[in-house]
Amino acid sequence: MNAEAYGGPCDKSVTSRRYGPDFRRYGGGMAPESAAQDSPQDDTESYVGLSAEAAEERARARGWSTVRSLPPDAIITMEFLSGRLNFAVDKSTGEVVRCWKG
Repeated sequence: MNAEAYGGPCDKSVTSRRYGPDFRRYGGGMAPESAAQDSPQDDTESYVGLSAEAAEERARARGWSTVRSLPPDAIITMEFLSGRLNFAVDKSTGEVVRCWKG
């Protein structure tokens, strides 16, 4: 198939310096970092083996502002959010099998 089959050629205004505005005038290709809040100093391995509910209670008690439970094979975005704790939870057991910051 060609590009016309999808409504026309690719819009290169944001993907190429040759087309569209010069991204450098905005400070580069990345958005500026937000004012990061401090993450609790916590051992992520201490959550592995806990039930999802117990892990979430512990995380909130230790100061995590955002707690996210996901299946181990979840497709997620990779942005880092300070103050967020992520759990991979086994659906069959309800236990945390992996834990990471951000």
